[in-house]
Amino acid sequence: MPTDTEQPRTYTFGLDTFGDISSAADGTPHTHADSIRAAVEHGVLADELGVEHFNIGEHHTDDFPMPAGDVVLGAVAARTSRIRLGSAVTVLSSDDPIRVFQRYSTLNAISGGRAEVTLGRGSSTESFPLFGYDLADYNVLFDEKLNLFAEVMKGDPVTWNGTVRPPLHDQEIVPELDAPLPVWVGVGGNPNSVIWAARYGFNLRLAIISGSPARFGPLAQLYTQALEQLGFGQRPIGIHSPGHVAETDDQAIEEFWPNYLAVITRMSQVRGFGIPTKEMFLNEIGPHGSLYVGSPDTVAQKIANTLTVLNASRFDLKYAMGRLADDKLRTNIKLYATEVVPRVRKLLDT
Repeated sequence: MPTDTEQPRTYTFGLDTFGDISSAADGTPHTHADSIRAAVEHGVLADELGVEHFNIGEHHTDDFPMPAGDVVLGAVAARTSRIRLGSAVTVLSSDDPIRVFQRYSTLNAISGGRAEVTLGRGSSTESFPLFGYDLADYNVLFDEKLNLFAEVMKGDPVTWNGTVRPPLHDQEIVPELDAPLPVWVGVGGNPNSVIWAARYGFNLRLAIISGSPARFGPLAQLYTQALEQLGFGQRPIGIHSPGHVAETDDQAIEEFWPNYLAVITRMSQVRGFGIPTKEMFLNEIGPHGSLYVGSPDTVAQKIANTLTVLNASRFDLKYAMGRLADDKLRTNIKLYATEVVPRVRKLLDT
C-alpha cells in the first residue's frame, strides 16, 4: 500500500489487434474486408464494456491485412465517446513523420482528444521493401524520423535537416493539436529505442511476445534512469503481449494453440522463427512465459505479476490470433473487460 506521501499508481488496460483474419463459426476464414469491419465492431464492444484503450498495429500481410489502422480507428471514434484509440505500432521507419503526425492529429480531432500513437522501428519488416526502403538503413531511418517527429510535437514551425528525407525550413504543420497526443515508443528489446524514448520524453511500450517478461526488467530500469538523468519526470511504461481468455484454462488452450501454431509456422517462412512445439507453448503460457492464455483468474494473476515485476502501469492484451472464430474473440474481449481487469486491479490494490 502507498504511504501517506505516495500517490497510488493509476493502472490502465487495453486491447490490441493486428486485424487478424478471423473466421465464421463453421471455420470459414473471413475476407480482408470482413476482418477490417470486425475490428471496428471489436473497438465499439471494448468501449461499451469499459476497456480504456483500443489499439491497431500496422501490418501488410495476408494474415494481418491492416495497413491503415488510423482509418479504422476513425470509424471506431465515430461510434464511441470514451475509449482511447491508438496504434499498437506505427512503423515510423517506413513512413513519413509528418504524415504520421497529420493522421493522428486528425484522429485526435475526430475523437475529441482520445488519440495516441506508438512509434516503432518495425519488428515486422514487410513495409520496408513495400515502400522502397533498404533494411541496411534500419537504424538511421528510425533515429532520424523519430527526431523529426519529436520536433513536430513541439507545435512550432519546423526547421529540420537529415539524410532520409528532404529538409524543412520554418514549415508549419497542420492540423494543430487542441488536445494532448500521447506518444509511445514501442520496443521489442532494442536498448537504443529505450534511450530515444527517454531522450524525447516519450512513453515506453514493451512488446513482449516470447520468453520471460522479467528479462525486460533491465530495459524498464534503463528507461527510468535515463528519464531521471535527462531531467524528465516519471513516464508510464506499458506492456503489449498476446493472449486469449476463455471460461477455463483447458478451453483457452484448446482454442488458442492450433491458431498460434499455424500463424507462427507461416511467419517462420519469412522471419526465421522456430516452429513451437506443444511443450514450448505450454511453457510460454506458464507463470514465466509471454502468452496470457487461460481462465480469467489465470490471466489476471499473470498480468498483475508482470506489471509488478516491470514497474509498469498499463497492459494491453493482443487478443486475436490466426483463424479464431469471431464469437471466440468477442467472448475473449468480454471476459477480459468484465472479469480479468477487475481481478487485476484487486490484486494490485492488495
